[in-house]
Amino acid sequence: MISIQKHFDTLKSYYKSFFPSPTYSKLNPQKIALIDFAFRNINPMAKSFADLGGVWNVDGGYTFYTLDSYEISYAFLVDCEITPKTNNDARKYDNLTLIENNFADEVVAKKLGYVDVIFLFDVLLHQVDPNWEEILEQYSQVTNCFAVFNPQWIISEETVRLLDFGVDEYFKNVPHTGETSEYNALFEHMYDVHPIYKKIWRDIPDVWQWGITDRDLSQKMESLGFVSRHYKNYGKFASLKNFENHAFLFQKEL
Repeated sequence: MISIQKHFDTLKSYYKSFFPSPTYSKLNPQKIALIDFAFRNINPMAKSFADLGGVWNVDGGYTFYTLDSYEISYAFLVDCEITPKTNNDARKYDNLTLIENNFADEVVAKKLGYVDVIFLFDVLLHQVDPNWEEILEQYSQVTNCFAVFNPQWIISEETVRLLDFGVDEYFKNVPHTGETSEYNALFEHMYDVHPIYKKIWRDIPDVWQWGITDRDLSQKMESLGFVSRHYKNYGKFASLKNFENHAFLFQKEL
């Protein structure tokens, strides 16, 4: 009887993502698919993960989806600001640790110890000082699997720093205007020190910084000892002609 119940629970868990709960209806199904692929196909024995920068605009939704869908021993959700909703939802999970800090801070990686999978969803393109490559170096020491979902630059083989384009071209290549949040002071205060991040506005993570190419991302991961285990191109990102949404899973070679 116990084995039958266990088999039923396994089937229930497997089919859960094909009929997602309304709780997750606002999440990107492509990112959900990437999580599922990581935990079912790439690392089915995985029991831990860290969601880096996973609060903004989704209140930790991908963290909570994963905790509800898989048998997780421990997990981390890291962001500069943990929203009240995220805090409230997190109380249901004894196996979740919230870290309110910039995940680029090297002290954060040390707090993780080791996790089976790291989520980097739409965050690499924001990372400067340390740059996105340095972030990957840092976290490559504490995991053997990266799940990366990122708008990727598609019109050159070289990664570009978007701010180097100047005001007009910059705003043609980001899904924001100069009147929204941090962007309205970005070029005016480019080399002023930001009051929160304590570094120049040009280097803050709240704005789009990079157009990262598949070639450069893949080469960086290879240099760190990771191989590509999954890749999918989901096509144009928003209305930006120079970016596409791409999903990656990289696993450390044994």
